[in-house]
Amino acid sequence: MSGERVVDGRGLMPPEPMELTLTALDTLPEGEELLLLLYVEPHPLYAILEKNGYAHRAQSRPDGTVEIRIRKA
Repeated sequence: MSGERVVDGRGLMPPEPMELTLTALDTLPEGEELLLLLYVEPHPLYAILEKNGYAHRAQSRPDGTVEIRIRKA
C-alpha cells in the first residue's frame, strides 16, 4: 500500500508552500503521493510540476481548502 505525505500550506505566506512542496517532492518515494493543502489553487506550481514530470489532481473541500494530490507521472 502506498503512503502519503502532507504539506499544509494554509496560513503560510508565498512562496513558502511552494518551497515546502518542492522539497518534499525531492524525497518522495516512488509510488507515494504528496497531499498539499491550500486556500487557493497554486497555478504557478502546476506549471513546475508538469515540467518536472509530476501529475496532480485538485479538489475543493467544503471549508474552502484546496486539496492537491501530487505524484510522479
